[in-house]
Amino acid sequence: MDIVFPLTRVVAVSAVLLLASSSAGDAQEGQESTTTTSAPMSSSLVPVTQEMLSKAGGDPQNWLHANGSYDQRRYHPAAQINTRNVQALRPAFVFQTAVLESMETAPIVINGVMFLTTSYDHVYAIDAASGREFWHYKHKLGPTTTYCCGPNNRGVAAWDDKLYLGTLDAKLVALEAKTGKVLWETQIADPEKGYSETMAPAVADGKVLVGTNGGEYGIRGFVKAFDANSGTLLWTFSTIPETGHEGVWATHDATGRDLHRDIAAERAALAGDASFYQTLGGGVWMTPAVDLSTRTVYFVVGNPSPDLFGAERPGDNLYTNSMVAVDLDTGAYRWHSQYIAHDVWDLDAASPVILASARGQDGRMTPAAIHGGKTGHVYVHDRRDGRLIRFSEAMVPQENMWVLPTPEGARMLPGANGGVEWSPMAFDPTLRLAFAVNLHQPMTYHVEAAKYPDGKLWLGGAFKVIPSEPQSGNVTAVNVDTGKIAWQHKTEQPMIGGALAT
Repeated sequence: MDIVFPLTRVVAVSAVLLLASSSAGDAQEGQESTTTTSAPMSSSLVPVTQEMLSKAGGDPQNWLHANGSYDQRRYHPAAQINTRNVQALRPAFVFQTAVLESMETAPIVINGVMFLTTSYDHVYAIDAASGREFWHYKHKLGPTTTYCCGPNNRGVAAWDDKLYLGTLDAKLVALEAKTGKVLWETQIADPEKGYSETMAPAVADGKVLVGTNGGEYGIRGFVKAFDANSGTLLWTFSTIPETGHEGVWATHDATGRDLHRDIAAERAALAGDASFYQTLGGGVWMTPAVDLSTRTVYFVVGNPSPDLFGAERPGDNLYTNSMVAVDLDTGAYRWHSQYIAHDVWDLDAASPVILASARGQDGRMTPAAIHGGKTGHVYVHDRRDGRLIRFSEAMVPQENMWVLPTPEGARMLPGANGGVEWSPMAFDPTLRLAFAVNLHQPMTYHVEAAKYPDGKLWLGGAFKVIPSEPQSGNVTAVNVDTGKIAWQHKTEQPMIGGALAT
């Protein structure tokens, strides 16, 4: 459903809502990976150069990144759609895919050709003006495919004459953009251990950047860089360090609220066994942002494993629930800022980082990295060192934070979906507003003891929707220079999906 809001310049696109449940899925039946050609593609399709990718945010003719540009503002500079004519928008065409599943994809457009993905790792090339299909790639999944939360794929990346696809069986596939032919594929991680890929990769200076899913299965998260021509692994940044993951034993969250931790008990548990770092989670759900001027990659890291049973993982569980910056060329750590230490509520960081400028506490404009959290806050960081400049007013109700989960269930708001789920925000630099879609889903948090099940679902409890309490959503505009909510529009249903500003 597309929602249009008069008197603003933001469009929120909602996808089918998936509650925070995890499932292991069987690979689709079929033969080898196949590409079916329906019509010859126009010769106007050109190789995507690094210069084109670098200037994509100011290109009104193309949409070369899943989130529009390396800074991921999802802001389109053209003025054809405005507050005077947006109500007159009508469907130009409907393109029917062969996959009867939800779609959580962000298409890209190159010289009039749209490339989009579906669940189960299909890729389509279509005419962006008419919807005519050029080719259709169907990935054959391996015998073991384990994923959360649904068989989604969120898009491809483009570079030179290639497209790059991450798959549910944890592979990186390079396709020829003009034909859909497979050029190479490489194994990113072991799907039998719970690793999978749903994010749209990013490509910068010949490096394909991908994270991983699997925080509900006891993986050890990472971001990896692969050579865009050959698929050779260039570097790996582990989101769970082998040493130091206990952190500073934080007693409060990033906003200053008490986390109600038993630090003494956690310290004693850590002294007994620290090997759990290998199954501590820390997946990276969404596409990283890139600052080429400083050679820095920015991303947020998801929840620790198991989600709710913290006794298995004493300490702050770094770098889960954090924004992290690493070196583009080497993957070396630069900084991190953690939102919730030792998270036992699954209120992890998922929505992709936005790079922009924001007013610092000294009143000066500062290079910033911005994230919309499941907590319901928009967080604004100084992207030079990660320091938190401010957090916004709460966009959703917050109650009983941070009450600890119990076997019987403890009520806390937000529910485990947020807040802002994986949904990408948009940022309008002229209005100084970040636009977020929100969920309000009252839940109870239940904990139970659970040992690592070797690549199977590992929640350590459950979060349950309260049937008697109404659910709703919002589209919210936040001023990044003040943290104040500029306006908010309530929706009847919880909202998941990306925002676009123009």
